[in-house]
Amino acid sequence: MTKILVLCTGNSCRSQIAEGYLRHFANNKAEIYSAGVETHGVNPRAIKIMKEDGIDISGHTSNHIDEYTDIPFDYVITVCDNAKERCPYFPSSAEKFHYNFPDPAKATGSEDEILDKFREVRQMIKDYSSAFVKEHLK
Repeated sequence: MTKILVLCTGNSCRSQIAEGYLRHFANNKAEIYSAGVETHGVNPRAIKIMKEDGIDISGHTSNHIDEYTDIPFDYVITVCDNAKERCPYFPSSAEKFHYNFPDPAKATGSEDEILDKFREVRQMIKDYSSAFVKEHLK
């Protein structure tokens, strides 16, 4: 089975959202993992905005990249520049992809404004994930 790893800095927002959507769109055609170069826990706002779109990531865990060095990934997707820069070498023959999504955890303003930023990034990741699955998991 195809194995996909999504990498971000803290494995709390963007990579968790991408893991949720990739699992949703792959529909059992792939094993999806996410990790960070650090672990920050799953962001409660990410859980909230994903639930709004019918995807439950509340059971996800924040994992460190070192936990997955023995898994032969087919694809590694970095979803932020920091992860790409801090993890330029991953011991794998995986095909690598990169897209620098904005970090919604850095949004400021009222709670509604912050959630709107999360939703905006969620849509970007949803579109990317859907296209990725259509292109690579035929």
